[in-house]
Amino acid sequence: MSDKYSGLIIKCLGGLYTVESPDGICECKARGVFRNRGISPCVGDNVTIEDDVITEIAPRKNCIIRPPLANLDQLIFIVSTCEPAPNYLILDKFIAIAEYKGITPVVVITKADLGDSRPVHEIYGGIGIEVAEVNYGDDDSVETVRQLLRGKISAFTGNSGAGKSTLLNAVDPSLNIATGEISRKLGRGRHTTRHAELYKLSGGGYIADTPGFSTFETNRYDIIRKEELAGCFREFAPFTEDCRFRDCAHLCEKGCAVVEAVERGEISRSRHESYKTMYEEAKQLKEWELK
Repeated sequence: MSDKYSGLIIKCLGGLYTVESPDGICECKARGVFRNRGISPCVGDNVTIEDDVITEIAPRKNCIIRPPLANLDQLIFIVSTCEPAPNYLILDKFIAIAEYKGITPVVVITKADLGDSRPVHEIYGGIGIEVAEVNYGDDDSVETVRQLLRGKISAFTGNSGAGKSTLLNAVDPSLNIATGEISRKLGRGRHTTRHAELYKLSGGGYIADTPGFSTFETNRYDIIRKEELAGCFREFAPFTEDCRFRDCAHLCEKGCAVVEAVERGEISRSRHESYKTMYEEAKQLKEWELK
């Protein structure tokens, strides 16, 4: 391996970084200069390495805080029709974070044979978010997910019990041991992931498994100010310019085009309810939390 080369960080553990490059996989440390600048290399970073030390981190297109992952192409939300039933508020919070970060949100429905998947299709497919439905008796549905992942860096998240591990193993059976270990750790309610890791998929692309999103707050991913929140609900965009007031909060104001669109059924009521809840939560944030 040459003395200077570029690669992708696929694992961080205890100050050691596992980097995949065209020449192979190596373990290395990072220069102290990053610590002085208050930044740390993280999984998904494209880096330059000299003499087994990370010397440069390429600019990131996005980054989530916990687990620390950079340069995600998409966040895959696993939603089961039942056991557990969809929690639309939590799902909407995470989709808002994805939109805020410039990460493509994708919804994958599991347990469609046990419950009604139509509301998820209508709410999220209706606003242009890709929605896939998995039936393990139909390999074409699993292949659809494989195609979604091909050539991209993706992270899976979803309520504990929604079937993340089952889906990951169906998509790529070679992941079986790794996802099983992660699931057992998460299943015990430990939501302190010890390390982040990208798994290389045999069909191309990388996948990161993340803690079940019922177990920790979305503000660990990032915090959205109340003024920026409407921009994270893509279906509001055609209406926000038509509001009577320029600084309209789109909650219940008279003359609000967004509220009128909800009344006409052009914006999902459940999405607007999530927005209102998130807006009220954002109002409670202290200035130090926004830094």
